[in-house]
Amino acid sequence: MDTAVVLIELGAIVLTLGLLGKLAGRIGLSPIPLYLLAGLAFGEGGILPLGASSEFIETGAEIGVVLLLLLLGLEYSAAELVTNLRQQAPSGVVNLVLNALPGVAVGLIMSWPPAAVVAMGGVTYVSSSGITAKLLSDLGRLGNRETPVVLSLLVIEDLSMAVYLPILTALLAGVSFWSGAMSVGIAMVAVTLALVIALRFGRQLGRLIFSENSEVLLLIVFGLALLVAGLALKAQVSEAVGAFLVGIALSGRVAENAEVVLTPLKDLFAAVFFVFFGLRVHASEIPAVLLPALALAVITALTKILSAGWAAKRAGIARPGRLRAGTVMVSRGEFNIVIAGLATSAGLIAPSFGPLSAAYVLLMAIGGPLIARAGDPLGRWAAKRWPAAPKPTRIRRPEPEPESTADPASDVDSDIEFGTDKVIAEPDAG
Repeated sequence: MDTAVVLIELGAIVLTLGLLGKLAGRIGLSPIPLYLLAGLAFGEGGILPLGASSEFIETGAEIGVVLLLLLLGLEYSAAELVTNLRQQAPSGVVNLVLNALPGVAVGLIMSWPPAAVVAMGGVTYVSSSGITAKLLSDLGRLGNRETPVVLSLLVIEDLSMAVYLPILTALLAGVSFWSGAMSVGIAMVAVTLALVIALRFGRQLGRLIFSENSEVLLLIVFGLALLVAGLALKAQVSEAVGAFLVGIALSGRVAENAEVVLTPLKDLFAAVFFVFFGLRVHASEIPAVLLPALALAVITALTKILSAGWAAKRAGIARPGRLRAGTVMVSRGEFNIVIAGLATSAGLIAPSFGPLSAAYVLLMAIGGPLIARAGDPLGRWAAKRWPAAPKPTRIRRPEPEPESTADPASDVDSDIEFGTDKVIAEPDAG
């Protein structure tokens, strides 16, 4: 391996990603679709195929998955997860069914193996937490009444991955039913253990790990995430689940400071991961699946709006807020690519799975923010079209006036002329 060539290729890739990220910021879009396009350009059948640095990029992509899920777990505390599961469980089930079914249907129509069918269901189910959170901030909706509902659904989606990913990993590995059931059981025990540790021993764990030195904190948390991810992979659970559980177990100052020091590292390796996924897709196969991807994008945009809107309705949100909640969750991105990447890296024999997944995520990552921005005008239109019924007001009976204690005769000889501003005075007796 020529070290100079590796450095030149890596330098060109990272520089290109930086320029694409700057361009995405200028036009107000997520950089994810641009990173995917860069991967397509550098991959087989692309403009400038890479060779020497492919092994490093593959390892960097694995680290990117670990960091993505670690940072995602750091955003949530165990108490928040438990509360959200209790309050929004019915909405989470509706969200899962409505949005996974289109992907499953596509897999069945294409006669894919069960692993590919389950993977495609996951690709269409999960919203992009990163894009959605950024949109809520950019659009000034963090204080809106529907925002807690949106965040609750995102938490449930992310937590459901702790069960989904072991199932998918077992299917991709082609293990027996009992081996797959064991992987799911291990994942459930691990989730429960992580929640118990976070709820009961979170402070002690935080004191053990926390350091004022950002370098030391970075090494401890990052090393712990890699270690647990590797152990999870050995147990055929999924490295993503292991990293996610580490993030959940950490809270308070540790989580806040770790998020600060790890975010630049996450941004670098996550971008490498998106490029790596694009490298594995043949760019020449994308045009053939554009129409199916577009149809799937339209259907799942509608199902996401319906499911999130129904959740907002359960919370007592008016129709404009329901539309805003639905439209802001349309985007797909990092987690969808993680699922598709796991499937493609396992050597899954499913024609068009990779190109269809890439085209679908591209469309949803680009179109999602545009649809989210349309949520406000759509909400105003809905408020005019279906105005909220006025709340009935209780008519209070007038209270009886207290009886006057004055002499009734004095009312007749009153000195005040009613209806005028004049006061008629009696002649002075003197």
